[in-house]
Amino acid sequence: MSFVLNFPAVSIVLSLAASVASVAARRWAKQISCLVVVLGMAMSAAVLAYTASAGAAFTYVMGQAPAPWGNELRIGILEPLFALLFGLVLLLCILSGETTLSEKADPKKRYLFFVLCDLIQASLFALCYTNDLFTSYVFIEICTIASSGILMIRDNGPTATAATRYMIFSLVGSSLFLLGVIMLYGVTGHLLMEPLRKAVASVWAAGTYRLPLRVIIVLLVVGLGIKSGLFPFHFWMADTYGTSLPGAAGILSGIVSKGYIFLLLKLVHRVIGPDVFYASGAQNVLFLFGVLGMIVGSISAIHTSDVRHMIAYSSAAQIGYIYMGVGISPALGTVAALFHVLTHALTKPALFLSASRLADVSGGSNDFHALQGSAHRNRVAGIVFSVGSMSMVGIPAFMGFISKIQFALAGAQAGAKMLPTFIALAVSTVLNVLYFMRTVIRIYTPAPEQGEHVVRARQQLVFDGTALCFIGLNVAIGLFSQPVIELLGRGLALLG
Repeated sequence: MSFVLNFPAVSIVLSLAASVASVAARRWAKQISCLVVVLGMAMSAAVLAYTASAGAAFTYVMGQAPAPWGNELRIGILEPLFALLFGLVLLLCILSGETTLSEKADPKKRYLFFVLCDLIQASLFALCYTNDLFTSYVFIEICTIASSGILMIRDNGPTATAATRYMIFSLVGSSLFLLGVIMLYGVTGHLLMEPLRKAVASVWAAGTYRLPLRVIIVLLVVGLGIKSGLFPFHFWMADTYGTSLPGAAGILSGIVSKGYIFLLLKLVHRVIGPDVFYASGAQNVLFLFGVLGMIVGSISAIHTSDVRHMIAYSSAAQIGYIYMGVGISPALGTVAALFHVLTHALTKPALFLSASRLADVSGGSNDFHALQGSAHRNRVAGIVFSVGSMSMVGIPAFMGFISKIQFALAGAQAGAKMLPTFIALAVSTVLNVLYFMRTVIRIYTPAPEQGEHVVRARQQLVFDGTALCFIGLNVAIGLFSQPVIELLGRGLALLG
């Protein structure tokens, strides 16, 4: 099985090669992208099976130079698991969003959507697998450029404004991250993650450079926090997700933001080290901003009358859950955060894609009033939106319920943070009910001029298939969550 060890590197290179091939063979760009995504998923699944059965991580050396000069990939359980998740969500978004792409994008630019998807997949795979801090920065920039480009596929004024705002925020986040990397290299002389952790632990234990290390932690956390939409840096999300193509919104909200969060977790556990990170007090800041994000994001969602803006603000609230979990503890809290990454990655794209379908049968409007009765005009989209809403609210049998249970269990052992955690979960859940259930009631309330159901077109069949995948995964993981939680716990132990 030693050939499996090559799969992480091959999946990254193959995705990069696919982006070039998609430019050359424009008519076949979609087929090339889908094939490469499926191959990447298959390789990730094989690596996950290998590491899960072995119960150990392995290092793949790029080239012949040893550390600290060489470049490495390090793979345990979490890395291929999240690479598999990212590939799956990317594939479903490509398939489900194709109809809107063909209707609303310039025909001359459609192939670029798939080129950029290839680059996003390569970037996310690299962020999962790399063991080198500067390589992480390089692929952060590739992902930023590709993400901005995928927004511009829909060429109109609001989208251009949203893409520009997204680019500005992303570049600020990237610059802060790079500054943190430069300072960390100046203090330790390393860029590979494992030597970095040993050097950071030594410097911290010696009591020297503690202030610079705290500044470095702030720069790295804030940089990735901006890019992932942590409060108070989440205000770009509403216009970005609300004006882009549904497939692009699903990709950006479902997996791109999660790639940055996963990299942050790698930094905490493999670069800074959980002992140093939690001793620095950074977790308290993450906990505070996570809780504020949960509340402010939900309040913003209540006050908007645009369903896609509502989902975007909800994303900011759900990102707050993840950062709150990291702030609770390096063990139970982080496992809860990892599980919520899965929940959010599989739920938010389904909400964006189904909301777009509901708008299509409501005169193209995303306004709540126009959406009245839309679930009767497109039944599958109504069901998908309802399932996603119930998951986000935390109804039993869905993934979101398990997420909130895990956060509550982690909070119960968090000492002084127990009460704030419970209050935040309770308040956020009530707010979730207010805006999600209000929308579900609206789309199922018959409109006064309600007529016959709209007959599904051929393209609707593709959406129906992807919808079943989203719903099936949400319910299956919600009902059989314990093996997934145990796998996340095992993977977290190997992350350091």
